[in-house]
Amino acid sequence: MRPASEAELSDLICAAQGPLRIAGGRTRDIGKPVAGELLETGGMRGITLYEPGALTLVVQAGTPLAEVEAALASESQRLPFEPVDLRALLGRDGAPTVGGMVATNASGPRRVQVGACRDSLIGVRFIDGAGAVIKNGGRVMKNVTGYDLVKLMAGSWGTLGVLSECSFKLLPVPETQATLLSEALDLPQAVDLMSRALGTPYEVNGAARDEAGRVALRIEGFAEQVRYRLGALQDALGGEWEIIEGAASGGIWAGIRDVSGFAGRAGDVWRISVRPSDAPALVAQMGCPVLLDWGGGLIWALTPEGTDLRARLGAFHGHATLIRGTEASRAALPVFQPEAAPVAALSAGLRAKFDPRGILNPGLMG
Repeated sequence: MRPASEAELSDLICAAQGPLRIAGGRTRDIGKPVAGELLETGGMRGITLYEPGALTLVVQAGTPLAEVEAALASESQRLPFEPVDLRALLGRDGAPTVGGMVATNASGPRRVQVGACRDSLIGVRFIDGAGAVIKNGGRVMKNVTGYDLVKLMAGSWGTLGVLSECSFKLLPVPETQATLLSEALDLPQAVDLMSRALGTPYEVNGAARDEAGRVALRIEGFAEQVRYRLGALQDALGGEWEIIEGAASGGIWAGIRDVSGFAGRAGDVWRISVRPSDAPALVAQMGCPVLLDWGGGLIWALTPEGTDLRARLGAFHGHATLIRGTEASRAALPVFQPEAAPVAALSAGLRAKFDPRGILNPGLMG
């Protein structure tokens, strides 16, 4: 099934006699396999409204992300949160869509400064499991509409509703960017350095440590300001730094964003969200290659197939998601972090409200 409009999507969900497997560009094969009829949103595409002067965009959910980024680039604007592209990591083809980006809350390195996808989302339209069309938020940055379903839908993985339209606030593309790259550092040194950098007034909007142990710090803005802030940041942090500028700097952060270092390598890939100060001790327990982003708050870990990383780590403040795993791994292990009983009860209540028949991606997050 591939509806071409919101009304058609509503009719298809109303008429569904069993589970539906919701898909956009089919680029994120994450979660438990869903047994159900395929419902693709790629037929609902196109930019509904774009006002560069107001820094706002309204787009249908099945629109390829590349089309949106091209339209924004023509006006020197961008989605602030640097959406991640995991096709190489997951070995997938296809084209990521706006709806898939929102449904997974796909957010990259710039999250440390501007927030996640949900923080740039100002409105949504979606169809719930009963076929009702629901609208929340608006097409402007200031709106008051009661329950914040906008943020609820971001990261719900299609289990509460099928997105038909999304509205975003945008930011201008800066004139230039540059990256400071350190020598190899151990984990405690690296996390301390990233924390100090993010705590300076020099507007660092990317702080990561690669598999080789090098810390990368990104600064963006007008060329003269970037030069000044680079020098001031080096003085504040001390040590030896290599300066990478322009397109080469952009390439570094695209690789960090998309976890390119683990693409094509055997093993399962986990995404662990933690307090940065906890990262060194947790990584020491992992005993596997890791990449760190968000100043140490996001750990990507490459483990042997079938490794139960949560069991290895024990209780910790945060959550671990199996992003890439064999069929056996995904069958044996919870893909998403198991919820505490009170949270699980709230989640079940929300699903019962928005999808009373239990037909939207059932079991995907189980």
